[in-house]
Amino acid sequence: MLKHTLLARLPLAPVAASLLAFAAPASAQLAGDVFIHDPSTLTYSDGRWYTFGTRGGGLSSEDGWTWEDGAVRPGGGVAPDTIKIGDRYYVSWAVGGGGMSGGHASDVKMMWTKSLDPNSPDFAFHEIGTVASSDGYENHDAIDPAFLYQDGRLWLSYGTYFGSIRIIELDPATGLRVAGNEPVEIAIDMEATALMYRDGWYYLLGTHGTCCDGPNSTYNIRVGRSRSPTGPYLDNMGQPLLRGGGKLVAASHDRMIGAGHFGLIDLGDDIQKFSLHYEADMERSGRSVLAIEPLLWRDGWPVAGENVRPGTYQIQSQRSGNTLQLQTDFVRIPFDARRSFMAGPDDPIVTVPAQTLPDVEAGWPDGPVRVDLSAYMVRPNQHWTITPAPEAGGWFGAPFYRITVEGTGRALAATDDREIAAVPADASDDSQLWRIDQLIDGTYRITPKRYADEGLAMVAIGTSTPSLVPFDAGSDAGRWQFKLP
Repeated sequence: MLKHTLLARLPLAPVAASLLAFAAPASAQLAGDVFIHDPSTLTYSDGRWYTFGTRGGGLSSEDGWTWEDGAVRPGGGVAPDTIKIGDRYYVSWAVGGGGMSGGHASDVKMMWTKSLDPNSPDFAFHEIGTVASSDGYENHDAIDPAFLYQDGRLWLSYGTYFGSIRIIELDPATGLRVAGNEPVEIAIDMEATALMYRDGWYYLLGTHGTCCDGPNSTYNIRVGRSRSPTGPYLDNMGQPLLRGGGKLVAASHDRMIGAGHFGLIDLGDDIQKFSLHYEADMERSGRSVLAIEPLLWRDGWPVAGENVRPGTYQIQSQRSGNTLQLQTDFVRIPFDARRSFMAGPDDPIVTVPAQTLPDVEAGWPDGPVRVDLSAYMVRPNQHWTITPAPEAGGWFGAPFYRITVEGTGRALAATDDREIAAVPADASDDSQLWRIDQLIDGTYRITPKRYADEGLAMVAIGTSTPSLVPFDAGSDAGRWQFKLP
């Protein structure tokens, strides 16, 4: 828009087809009212998360999955951003500019409130004033503000494709421009910027490409970094952002077109996600929507991750490399080892059939069966089908999932004694719902919905025993990989 910018419980065989038909595609994130353009960084206030967009108003959510309209932001204008410092929530937004009726003359304004909840007695916006502007003639367009608060200093980047991206320093106590502070130009060929800090580096993220053309928008998010908030910012190839550089972070995928307006969500325990908007969700009339995706870090650079997709996998422990499996007796594949070792050079070559579910399932115990970890042997008790359950809700950009032994009615469950077992699948049983969140290194944390509030996750105890214990981000024991069989 104006701112070219930015934010198993199911009996498997008979029920799986209908569940997969109901489940949203992996790319169709979030439930409820998700229509927004230029979403601000997600901010937590009074038990809910808030994001605001162009033209005023915004969305709120309790769980980061189901969103609803009704957030209140006065002032109209375009592309706000929000940050909490002390007991204040600062909101910055722009009036004018964007190349629309106001041309490129614009003011970046500031206001504050002590709550973002319209029903709170602390909810009341107080306008501070203008902290940056453009006159419509200079090679700059003062919209798309974005905050960074680091080491007691408050920074604000702003600007669009029309000219430069600039950064100024604000007083965190008042929200006003630090006396005597002058804007510094830090990038070109981008808009909808965002700022992050990590391990001594300042990161400037910005949206490249074209916006506001639905499925024809070419928006994509790119990044450079610097040791100083005022630059110079370089990409991974040493190209300055002041010369149009930028390493790709996120782009169109699946049915989601035009990624823009990055906003960091740091949830702790090595789980970082980011909000953004897609210019067009092809499953939602090609409209601009809010999305939330995992954020990974590779070689010191941020890159978009991916929620686990529906399918069948081996679930491998990062701790030992062993695979999660139904705890059953080992069944040998018919094979004469002596004949193999003594085979002659002219003996015929034949295919050895893989072990199938009918070969082994009759010998499996009825009722709940414990699970364990063992070397991967490409066996039916080691293959797990991951099925999204968006009808059951979700958490920060990912639905809850059901995890079943492939082709069976046996679902992974969190038991009453806080252990893990495969039990008869029941689509109404919350103990069979799991949160699967990608961590910043690309592995996944598997958390039972039933005990999520207690911080429990599936963790490898030694090399052979999975259990539900508190997740430790400093250990590989609670990290898992989903690998195709």
